[in-house]
Formats: sequence, structure tokens, C-alpha cells
Amino acid sequence: MVFANAGTLGAVPGRRDELVGILIRRNSALAAIGCLAYEVGTDEDAPDTVFVVELWPSAEAHKASLQLPEVQAAIAEARPLLSGEFGGFRFDAVGSPLRD
Repeated sequence: MVFANAGTLGAVPGRRDELVGILIRRNSALAAIGCLAYEVGTDEDAPDTVFVVELWPSAEAHKASLQLPEVQAAIAEARPLLSGEFGGFRFDAVGSPLRD
């Protein structure tokens, strides 16, 4: 089974691209701990919002990733760029037409 974490991060007005820069910085520790996908996106209709989709082998693997020193450093760096508006959802994927 795959655990999906999809969400939105509100950015301080005018600082979205700085936040994106932190989130897309290469982090090999995520792959080492089992991250299957980590995609960051934007939408010009939501200029102060960053969209993030993560796929993990389990919810526990995702939770463990938040304790990595590299992830903690990125969170600390990003914190001043966040507006405090968050959204999203989490779920256990039950299948996909792209794999057996």
C-alpha cells in the first residue's frame, strides 16, 4: 500500500517562489528513507499558495521523515515564508491503473 500526503502551504504574499526554492532543493535523505515521490507545484490563480504531493510506503515512513535533520533544517528555513494557511488531505492508496 502507498500513503499519500497532498496539501497546500500558504506563503507570505510575494514570497511564494522563495518557499518553492526551499521545497524543491535536492534532498537525497528523502529518497534514502523511502519517499516514492515529492512534487511541488504552483497555480497562477493562487499566487500565494504552494501545492505539495508526497507518496510514501507508509504513514510511518512519512512521519519519520519529519525527524530527519535535513527536513528539520528546511522547515526552519521555510517557516518565515509561511502565512499559516494550510490545507490538504492524507490517504492510503488502494490501487492505480498504472501498476498491478
